[in-house]
Amino acid sequence: MNKLESKDGELYIGNKKVIKGWESFSGWYWFATTMERKNYGGAPLWFGFVQGACDEWGTFSQIELETMMADGLVWEIKECDLPFAGRR
Repeated sequence: MNKLESKDGELYIGNKKVIKGWESFSGWYWFATTMERKNYGGAPLWFGFVQGACDEWGTFSQIELETMMADGLVWEIKECDLPFAGRR
């Protein structure tokens, strides 16, 4: 199930706890639930849920996110805001 919900001040998607999140001006969200690899080309490779054109589970790289962050198109969601993030 891909339902986003807040429990005890944390964000969950189904029964998976979200450990990091990113948001974009285009309305996309990336929610990491686990770190797949600590060093994937010098940065983490994440597994999680992406709310984009289609909502899906999969892997995404920190390098990809940082490239968009450098252009100001994507930003990391603050920990205090994470429980309220995403399209519900």
